[in-house]
Amino acid sequence: MLRFIKEWTLPVSMGIGAVVYLIFYYVEALEGLSQQLAPIFDAILPLFMFLILYVTFCKVDFKKIAVVRWHIWTSAFQILFVGLLMGMILLLRLTGDALILSESVLVCAISPCAAAAAVVTLKLGGNLEQMTTYTFLSNLVCVLLIPICFPLIEPASGITFWSAFLLILNKVFLVLVVPMLLALLTKSLPPLRRYHQWLIHIPDLSFYLWGCSLMIVTGTTLKNIMNAQTSLGFLAVIGLSGLVLCLLQYAVGWKIGRHLGCTIEAGQSLGQKNTAFAIWIAATYLHPLSTVGPGCYILWQNIINSWELSKKGKYAS
Repeated sequence: MLRFIKEWTLPVSMGIGAVVYLIFYYVEALEGLSQQLAPIFDAILPLFMFLILYVTFCKVDFKKIAVVRWHIWTSAFQILFVGLLMGMILLLRLTGDALILSESVLVCAISPCAAAAAVVTLKLGGNLEQMTTYTFLSNLVCVLLIPICFPLIEPASGITFWSAFLLILNKVFLVLVVPMLLALLTKSLPPLRRYHQWLIHIPDLSFYLWGCSLMIVTGTTLKNIMNAQTSLGFLAVIGLSGLVLCLLQYAVGWKIGRHLGCTIEAGQSLGQKNTAFAIWIAATYLHPLSTVGPGCYILWQNIINSWELSKKGKYAS
């Protein structure tokens, strides 16, 4: 049982998050408590992401940080794919459900590599420093693409390039740059070196922190789905489109990585998306139903991650 939980931590976390949310949703006596807990969980999630990155960055050798060839190829694919989706939306002048479906796919494609991708890459035996570099690079691409693309799709939202740029840049700074600076201080200051050694030797700490955050994200996703004002059939279409996109992005990443000798890193870089960020950006600037796309993407990417981790564990044993 313990081995099963370790190998399938991510689906178990999602299952717990879903069950807990459904209990609060269907038990009327818990309605008041759920309303009190909602803002607390909203505040806890960014803290979990911060801690995940801080622990991960404490293990990074920053002297090895550098842009390599697969970074260029995966970034180019993301930009070209987003351009293709934008061209389809604008040229076909999509509206209604077709536009919502396209927005849900676009927001998953345009979102940066997940902060937790470095955690999975490390467990799979990949290069942590290369993934850390790509995490920053993909966030930079995202900061540039969103202010250009979203006003063309939803002009009524009133978004301007600089307001969106500064808002996203601020979020990236808090989520990525601050934990990196704290990790650098922890590694560099002599009084903190004993604490640093203790921290990095806690087995899979960042991975299990990610599992905890996944419970919260799953509950939030289920909340969006349960409260969606649309048909079950259309929700299923959005969910399946997320599956197709997830498989496509992992496949392209694996293909790029196979040619450049970095299958793990390139696959995770394109396939594992910052879905919490995607949900936030979709809810802020696009149709509310488009948040269901990245919400379902969470399920698909973590099933693939769990399969990879399980395969790695069996191979190692």
